[in-house]
Amino acid sequence: MKHRLLVLVACSLAVWPASSRAQTYPTDDAMIKAIWEQGMERSEAYRLAQALLDSIGPRLTGTPGQLAANEWAVRMLQSWGVEARNEQYGTWMGWRRGISHIDLVTPRVRSLDGRILAWSPGTGGKRVRAGVVILPDVTDEADFAAWLPQVKGKFVLTTFAQPTCRPDDNWEEYAAQGSFDRMRAHRDSLQQAWRRRASRLGTPVTEVARRLEQAGAIGILSSNWTTGWGANRVFSASTETIPTFDLSCEDYGLVYRLAENGQGPVLQAEADAEFTGTAPLFNTIGMIRGTEKPDEYVLLSAHYDSWDGGSGATDNGTGSITMLEAMRILKAVYPRPKRTIVIGLWASEEQGLNGSRAFVQDHPEVVAGLQALFNQDNGTGRIVRVSGSGLLGAGEFFGRWFSKIPQELTGDIDLSFPGTPSGGGTDHASFICAPAPAFGLGSLDWGYFRYTWHTQVDTFDKLVFDDLKNNATLTAMLAYLASEEPGRIPLDRRVLPVSPRSGEQMTWPECRDPQRSWEDYRSR
Repeated sequence: MKHRLLVLVACSLAVWPASSRAQTYPTDDAMIKAIWEQGMERSEAYRLAQALLDSIGPRLTGTPGQLAANEWAVRMLQSWGVEARNEQYGTWMGWRRGISHIDLVTPRVRSLDGRILAWSPGTGGKRVRAGVVILPDVTDEADFAAWLPQVKGKFVLTTFAQPTCRPDDNWEEYAAQGSFDRMRAHRDSLQQAWRRRASRLGTPVTEVARRLEQAGAIGILSSNWTTGWGANRVFSASTETIPTFDLSCEDYGLVYRLAENGQGPVLQAEADAEFTGTAPLFNTIGMIRGTEKPDEYVLLSAHYDSWDGGSGATDNGTGSITMLEAMRILKAVYPRPKRTIVIGLWASEEQGLNGSRAFVQDHPEVVAGLQALFNQDNGTGRIVRVSGSGLLGAGEFFGRWFSKIPQELTGDIDLSFPGTPSGGGTDHASFICAPAPAFGLGSLDWGYFRYTWHTQVDTFDKLVFDDLKNNATLTAMLAYLASEEPGRIPLDRRVLPVSPRSGEQMTWPECRDPQRSWEDYRSR
């Protein structure tokens, strides 16, 4: 059964602090009014976001930035009177990013838009200069092995070069009739040809870079364009001794065409980076202890780590700021909650939900006593989706809670109950699979997947503070109402049908046993 709240409200789209909207209160609950005033009239979201995203910046797993962010969050929570600690759960490969720079020096001079990928080696304090070769179109692995000596002392282009760096919507708006279709067909044919080329190398694509490294390449060049203006995916390197540079769509195409047409591109690069040994990993935990049911918990959840091409603003600085601001609001107006309210800022979500999985293992008492978990992880937009996570009885509780929250906060929200336990690859999956009542708060896209998710332009300026204030205030109200709720959400879940292929009971993908145990993910 699916419930839709149909009241639509106007919502400012400003990306700077703005005055709050007028509000209506469906009940006379003084606490709801106090939360609104604290969250919408006295918001600290801008201040918190600016410090976290501009000053501390990205929070890549195992880096000094992640540790600095943990320490900053504890200071913030403690400054509000919230008990807080950083709780170690494992280790990771430590790495430090310094300055990286890459330039075209022949046949003309141009500073290229590029950076080394996460966990890439540097250039050992040297400035290196070398020519460029393109990954070859070989017939088989033996042909590839025969070609490999040509990479010695060269940069190697290893990904498909886009024929255009204009987004498709630009073509759709301006192209002459048939032009967009012809470009798209040309692009598809080039991409398919590149895939065939890669398939003939006779080795998994993830191993190609290591083969090039072993053959004496001086560096790897790649480009993972998102199909939007100026945005590239920035993930991790797979080399151990030579740097991997990601170039913008435009500059990768430039270097590729020069090499393809025999025009002798020469690049100069310098990258400061180092592996720093084993680095401890921490979840940041804050707590406002309950007065009547201290062994039952309301948990505010967000992953705190990020990729480091940008500042990790919408993935997941916004979710983290939402939960921090909600805790600030609650401590200010609801300092003696009925149940214990906890904030969990999880590490290493990007590597497999490791921080939240470890917390589930390490704190069975919280899992057993969990009244409700609210998780946010998909961008800066206002919350518009909540699913019942497959729990058959959750709809009754959310219906009651939403009836007490101003429609200015709930009017755009699609409630789907009982829903499914899918966590969308984020941290509430660790809890719903325990099982425990955990719910994702899904937000508007705001170009998230095209422009900011895992890209170098995921920066402070992409935040929409009207929506961020909305989310923190809504989350604080949900936490208050869940804390005061007389009953507990039952854990009865939907049962999936028998698979027509295997004849076995189907299981939710999020809750299948991982290939490795969670303990294996604690130390890398």
